Amino acid sequence: MHNSRALLAGIAALGLVLATPAMASAGGRHTPAPDPVVRSTQVVAPFNLDVVGKRVYVADGFANTVGRLARDGSIRPVVADAPGASGVERSRDGRTIAFTTTEGGEAAITESGLNLWGSRGSKVYADTLAYETRRNPDRNVAYGVANPSACVQEALADAGLDATYTGIVDSHAYSVAQLGRSWVVADAGANALFTVDRRGRISTLAVLPAQPTRITAEMAAAVGLPDCVVGVTYRFEAVPTDVEVGRDGMLYVTTLPGGPESPVFGARGALWKVNPYSGKAKQIASGFLGATNLALGKKGEIYVAEYFAGAISVVKMGKKSHYLDLANVVAVETGQDGSLWAGTTIALDPSAPQVPGTIVQVTRR
Repeated sequence: MHNSRALLAGIAALGLVLATPAMASAGGRHTPAPDPVVRSTQVVAPFNLDVVGKRVYVADGFANTVGRLARDGSIRPVVADAPGASGVERSRDGRTIAFTTTEGGEAAITESGLNLWGSRGSKVYADTLAYETRRNPDRNVAYGVANPSACVQEALADAGLDATYTGIVDSHAYSVAQLGRSWVVADAGANALFTVDRRGRISTLAVLPAQPTRITAEMAAAVGLPDCVVGVTYRFEAVPTDVEVGRDGMLYVTTLPGGPESPVFGARGALWKVNPYSGKAKQIASGFLGATNLALGKKGEIYVAEYFAGAISVVKMGKKSHYLDLANVVAVETGQDGSLWAGTTIALDPSAPQVPGTIVQVTRR
């Protein structure tokens, strides 16, 4: 079972989940957050935010723009033509804006990479799809079922799934964070983190490990698989959706499990801590239903946007708890002053109540 070749297309295809009531994440309750204040309804799919002082930048993947939030709620274009924009970050010195773009659909990504635009008009493009085509960092990672029986192979094939395979060539540069004088890209197609220097040269920082799931009778019945698949362990792809750099110099990454995101297979999204020097990844929390974004708080807390649960969770000392119900939430970000912001998409299911995409300020300092 391949991951979302284009996370945008995957979210659109699974938009029906948004018609269901918001589901609280598993775990204890956190101190209730205040009601979010809507700062803009002029976005469609704000996949990532970056809060720099009083400025809020947004990558709107359906509007194909990178913009800045104005006081009146409008979005002032910073990059007017940014196909499939999903990641955005302003450099600490304010001289560079980094943003990711992706062209093509779920069937085939035709272009994906990181753009570095300087204040003096310089433009550097790091082509992650070309790099993935040459290197394919997860080419030796085994996915699917180890030694599947003939029945299992046939059942999975009938369901349109690969019984066993290794990493395919696929790139979807999704999120970006500054790391020293370089940048880190969370590539949702490559199942990897890439480092990009100021000249656009790419190297592999880490490959995220496969995500094993034991197929239960309930899971098999829900997706129409026969009894021979029950008890089988399927190694799904880990799909990185966001990356942030902590005060400790470590990277914090959210992943989707590369398979069904609906409750039918359970909440299998995860939060990871990745050493940027060794590339070693350690899972620090799990049980997220669509972990599409994360934000680092000032007291060690980590906020996670659970898109398919319609909620933001918070992780403290490895323990996950519910923080705030927020339908269609896809992005979460903290400002330097400790304020918490979030982005929500439009209602993608036409049968659901139609609401605009929003940028909201959850807390103020």
